[in-house]
Amino acid sequence: MSTSAAHEASLVASRPDDGPFPSAPLRPRPKAGDIRDALEQEIVTNARSAGERLDEQAIARRFQVSRTPVREAINQLASAGLIEQLPNRGAFVRQIGLGELVEMFEVMAELEGMAGRLAVRRAPPQALTALQDALRACAEAAEQRDTDAYYYQNERFHHAIYDACGNAFLAAEAKRLHMRLKAYRRLQLRVSQRMKQSLQEHERIVAAIVSGDGEAAERELRAHIAVQGERFADLVASIGATAK
Repeated sequence: MSTSAAHEASLVASRPDDGPFPSAPLRPRPKAGDIRDALEQEIVTNARSAGERLDEQAIARRFQVSRTPVREAINQLASAGLIEQLPNRGAFVRQIGLGELVEMFEVMAELEGMAGRLAVRRAPPQALTALQDALRACAEAAEQRDTDAYYYQNERFHHAIYDACGNAFLAAEAKRLHMRLKAYRRLQLRVSQRMKQSLQEHERIVAAIVSGDGEAAERELRAHIAVQGERFADLVASIGATAK
């Protein structure tokens, strides 16, 4: 088992006082990001139902932490659109429908394509270096067949493109939407051969940007993000399989 997969598995040891959901080991104590990742996966895999209330005290007991990192995790989930916070009532799971999900991927494809095209024209040398470093990190994770490590390096890779585009507003909007979609991107990576295919697409994207071909960079990024055809069917199947 990979290091990151082992870490995620450590968050799923059973704990009686938190019902069916797992507890974390005593050490190391999970941070807000760890708690967010665990809850995020439970939401997108339908382990937590739409409309379910998140009990801060139960979650804090489960992870053996104070309520502060739990609240931070819940706020991050709210920013990602996965939960809804209601005044004086608490935080509730918000399940995103397939139609809304596809619409968000369509917008994401356009934002990423534009970021890639602008990066060709505006990226300073240090931004290109950061992008190439992120690509190497993705390749290392793929070589180890570590989908969890690849997931985090994939985020680094795409953020490097946003940061290279020379448009702060576009970068901020792309990062905001990326945050909303990253849990579903993680599901896609679990489809057979998707990680290998994703890395090949990353390599073509970087080649286009470094060679100065803005049209190719935009085209490759759009295709990389778009959810259509077989990839749409794979995503639907992934969500359906985890719901069983």
